Amino acid sequence: MQKIAGEFNLSETAFVFKPQHPGHTAKIRIFTPRQELPFAGHPTVGTAVALAQHRNKSEGEQAAILVLEEGVGPVRCAVKIDGDRPGFAEFDLPRLPEPVAFSGTQEAVAAALGVGHHEIGFENHTITGWSAGVPFICIPLANLDTALRARLDGRLWAEFAPSVKGILADAYVYCRETVHHDHAFHVRMFAPGAGIPEDPATGSAAAAFAGAIVMHDTPVDGSHPILIEQGIEMGRPSSIRLELDVKGGSLESARIGGHAVKIAEGKLFV
Repeated sequence: MQKIAGEFNLSETAFVFKPQHPGHTAKIRIFTPRQELPFAGHPTVGTAVALAQHRNKSEGEQAAILVLEEGVGPVRCAVKIDGDRPGFAEFDLPRLPEPVAFSGTQEAVAAALGVGHHEIGFENHTITGWSAGVPFICIPLANLDTALRARLDGRLWAEFAPSVKGILADAYVYCRETVHHDHAFHVRMFAPGAGIPEDPATGSAAAAFAGAIVMHDTPVDGSHPILIEQGIEMGRPSSIRLELDVKGGSLESARIGGHAVKIAEGKLFV
């Protein structure tokens, strides 16, 4: 599976198996070009939509609940499909974000990104580390121009980025200024350690980012839908829907959703 994922050279490749629990839909294993991940949002959404379309050939809009077994645990997905049109899937975070210790300095992070150290941070947002299964360092940037200019030097990043359970933390840069006015954050994700120069859509990073949002923005109790734009610099724009449920000032639960469309199908001979 790792060799196949490396040959495809996509951000992630998901392999589908029969579930271990009879009440679940399927077991999936997710690989980047270099390593296996316990959880990832992009392939979770795509796999859920693909399975729902494969299982239901009826015309018209259909809804289904699927449970996918991933390394991080069972992931519950709500899916809406309409034939071969783009489907939508939203999943509950299998694990709430937890802090990841980070000792890198603002100057070191700025140098790795190729931006000025004064361009790191906005409002009360500072660099923080979080993981909801996969570790990320969430780096606030001053504005959209800074985000557009960011280029991660993987060698410099590896000098100070922490590893969690053998997975090097990836760089997730974000700013409040956006290209699309209905989105709350503009983000980019760089993962040189996983063989991903840049990713167009990263649900696992959005899951981790929920921790930074609650920490810095302190949303009031209730549900908070947030749209995140990503992949614009790559010419592969994506929109990720993150919904936070806050109770007593703390994150109680969260969901991530997005659309997926089938672009190819075929057979592999191995």
